[in-house]
Amino acid sequence: MAMTAPELRWPRVAAHLHEALADAGTPLCAYVYDLEALRRHATTTARSLPPGFELFYAIKANSDLPILQTLAPLTHGFEISSGGELAWVREHFSEVPLIFSGPGKTDAELASALDLGVDALHVESQHELERLAWLARARGVIAPVLLRVNLAVDGLQATTLMMGGKPTPFGIAGDQLPGCLAWLRAHPQIRLRGFHFHLMSHQLDAAAHLRLLDAYLQQVSLWRAEYALNSLDQVNVGGGIGVNYREPEQQFDWAAFAEGLPALSAHRDGLTVRFECGRYITAFCGYYAMEVIDVKHAFGRPFAVASGGTHHFRTPYAQGHSHPFRVLPVETWRYPFPRPGVRDARISVVGQLCTPKDILAQDALVDSVRAGDLVVFPYAGAYAWHISHHDFLRHPHPRHWYLPAESTHAAG
Repeated sequence: MAMTAPELRWPRVAAHLHEALADAGTPLCAYVYDLEALRRHATTTARSLPPGFELFYAIKANSDLPILQTLAPLTHGFEISSGGELAWVREHFSEVPLIFSGPGKTDAELASALDLGVDALHVESQHELERLAWLARARGVIAPVLLRVNLAVDGLQATTLMMGGKPTPFGIAGDQLPGCLAWLRAHPQIRLRGFHFHLMSHQLDAAAHLRLLDAYLQQVSLWRAEYALNSLDQVNVGGGIGVNYREPEQQFDWAAFAEGLPALSAHRDGLTVRFECGRYITAFCGYYAMEVIDVKHAFGRPFAVASGGTHHFRTPYAQGHSHPFRVLPVETWRYPFPRPGVRDARISVVGQLCTPKDILAQDALVDSVRAGDLVVFPYAGAYAWHISHHDFLRHPHPRHWYLPAESTHAAG
């Protein structure tokens, strides 16, 4: 049976929001991050991995400093995908192991990776290899590399976001790999440490993901034998594990997934397997809260218009779903005229943008919602604020609050 979502600590979040309302002054709009929930979830996830498997955090999901400070001692390192992320992490974490992924790396980014120190660069093409070797030669260093391969996998189970297994701009196509390996043999400025695969995101099926990893490792085993790749030490299997926003109680079954990992050792051949998870690590610790400004009707349908929108919280639009939320009642009412609201109704929650696409939840059943209440969206800790078009209409940015971890030593 699938594991339910990591703990959503509603009382702690609600108490903080009610306290903040007293000092808000204007309609409240804020992100709240429960760092204790994050610590517990990350600790449980990392500790469940068997020997030979490592957890890196993909900071593109949420690179806020308190998030990174919480995760740095709990993971094996961070995955970055830009020069800006590299500079941000190295500014605050001089020693944390880094892996640098992503397409379209510039010469400046590759040079910074060599100068600031990364554990491995995930290279996307032979031209990128050639540029990296040229930069490494000029510095008198050897660049550690994984080749990202766009692999065709028989029976690949598709998800809602595919980055490989078909024509995409990501990685080296499988038929180009022999040429890259031949080129590498003549260029000692590059040390090939292994391979990187990331064919999909939003995976919710633990059994299917285990089958995919098994296919990766079988393929690497074949390549090692065919091309005499005796110096490899790792395989990076990407992240891709999803969050079920539509059915929140039916999440990816990480417990069953972790239990199935030792069986992959038959094809692992002593290689370290690295995950670079983002969404699955931080989504559950974040909440996006908006104060309802108005409750209105149009053609018989009710709408709650709230202080914020998809320019702050793009997740529902990006994922194409109606995001779950909870109404936090607020009993104070600042005006001398009646308070608009609805009871026992299906309502859509929208923001302040001048577009009909600014919808966070649709046709959602509520017991009651009134102007002045708060609507709070959980699962907002990853690819939420960080993928949003913050300055559209130049509304104020939301506040960001980080509820501290209660203990660095408590059990997960």
